[in-house]
Amino acid sequence: MKKLKLIIEGMHCASCASNIERSLKKINGVKEVSVSLMLKKGTVEAEDSVSEDEIKKAVAKVGYKVTRIE
Repeated sequence: MKKLKLIIEGMHCASCASNIERSLKKINGVKEVSVSLMLKKGTVEAEDSVSEDEIKKAVAKVGYKVTRIE
């Protein structure tokens, strides 16, 4: 299991944050997702098999951009 912190660009309302959460939860191996509009950050708890690329693609698919993963 790994825990990743995402810096997300482009969110401007609560609906944005929930769209990102929904998209990330669809990834096979993602256990827990939390996205904060105010902080413009998200945390993802996932199995080691989940790649950073998969996470970036899931966020991009709903129209936002991950600028950094910590």
